[in-house]
Amino acid sequence: MAKWTGQGFCVGQENHRVLVFDAEQSHWSPELTKLHEEEAGSGHPIDNASRKAALYSLRHFGTAERPIILDVGCSSGYMLEEIRKSLPEAVLIGSDYLSAPLVGLAKRMPDLPFLQFDLRRCPLPDACVDVVTALNVLEHIDRDEEALGQVFRILRPGGLAHVECPAGPHLFDVYDEYLMHHRRYRRADLVKMARRVGFEILRATHLGFLVYPAFWFVKKRNRRLARRNRQEAAAQVKSHIRETGASALMATLMRLELALFKFVNFPFGIRTVLILRKSAGQGGKGSGAP
Repeated sequence: MAKWTGQGFCVGQENHRVLVFDAEQSHWSPELTKLHEEEAGSGHPIDNASRKAALYSLRHFGTAERPIILDVGCSSGYMLEEIRKSLPEAVLIGSDYLSAPLVGLAKRMPDLPFLQFDLRRCPLPDACVDVVTALNVLEHIDRDEEALGQVFRILRPGGLAHVECPAGPHLFDVYDEYLMHHRRYRRADLVKMARRVGFEILRATHLGFLVYPAFWFVKKRNRRLARRNRQEAAAQVKSHIRETGASALMATLMRLELALFKFVNFPFGIRTVLILRKSAGQGGKGSGAP
C-alpha cells in the first residue's frame, strides 16, 4: 500500500515521486504535451478562459472548507498552479494518463502528489475527493461514459465536477485528428451522459461563444481540405495555435465572455462546459461505475 509522505509515495522500502498504475495506449502523447507547452504555453486566450471558468465553478459551487481537489489530465500543470493561487487552503492532487509529464510536474511542484492512471479504471477509492476538474479529457477516451462514471464514484456526496470538452461534432476536422480526439460533443449529449451516471446538472454552457463565427469558418474550411499526413497536420495545428494565441482581439473577446460567464449560459461555442454535482444523498457508485 502506498503512503504519501509530503514529498513522495512510500511503497514498501521504496520512495516514488509519481505513483504509477498500469496503462494502455493513450489518445494523447508526450509530443502533444510538448507542442501545447511550446506553442500555447499558459497564456492562450481560450485555455486561460477555461481555467478561469473552472476556478469560478470551484469558488461559486464548492462547499468543502478545505477541499481535496483532483485535476484529471493535469498535463502541464497550469490548472493546478491557478487553483493553488486562488484556493491556497485546498489539498491538490494531479493525475494524468502519461507518466512523463508528471515527472516534470513533480519537480516543479515537489509538495504535490501525482498519480498516473487510466480514468476508465481509476484506482482511487469511493467518495475520496471533494472536487474533480477535467478540462479537455473525455474526448481522448474511447469509453467516455465509463470514465465519467469513475469521476462520479470517487466524489464524495455533495462533491463537484467541472468538465469541459470540445463542442460541435459537425466541426471535427484535421485539427481534432492530430490532437487524437475521439469526438467532439453536443451539449445535450454530454448532459444526458452525465445524468445517466448519476450527476445533477448545475450548469451546462459553452466557452468561445463570441469567437465562434471565426472558429466555425476555419473548421468548415479545414473539413473541405483533403486528408493530410501527420507532418502537414502538425504544421497546420502549430500555425493555428500560434495565430490564435497571439490574437489581441481573441484575448479581448474571451475576457468579455468571462465577465458574462457568471450570468449567461451560452447556447453554442468552441467548448462545452458542464458543472456537475453528486447529490448529498448519493452513495459511491453511479451507473457508469463497474
